[in-house]
Amino acid sequence: QVQLVESGGGLVQAGGSVRLSCTASGRTFSNDHMAWFRQAPGMEREFVAVMSSFTSNTDYADSVKGRFTISRDNAKNTLYLQMNSLKPEDTAVYYCARHRSGALFLHNSYDAWGQGTQVTVSS
Repeated sequence: QVQLVESGGGLVQAGGSVRLSCTASGRTFSNDHMAWFRQAPGMEREFVAVMSSFTSNTDYADSVKGRFTISRDNAKNTLYLQMNSLKPEDTAVYYCARHRSGALFLHNSYDAWGQGTQVTVSS
């Protein structure tokens, strides 16, 4: 069973940058597609970005394309999300997740989640 722990969130001004990390333990995640989701208060959990396991292909939500970058270091069992040009609407709890099966942008396709890290962007 894999355990995921996010870190790196905090309070940042609009236009600023933050890098989130997600460290996996319990099993190597090099064979897993890994993703970031986020959830704002009163909103559904939404897809942010995904990186495939073997090809390292990436995909992003339209709202973050060109601003966020997902990456992974399989040797460190760590997933990253570099967030630049942050906007107040990026404020949310950010979660990393391991894909099980199904569409990569759907949260119910993932079977392991971290506890989340809060990112707050002030205007």
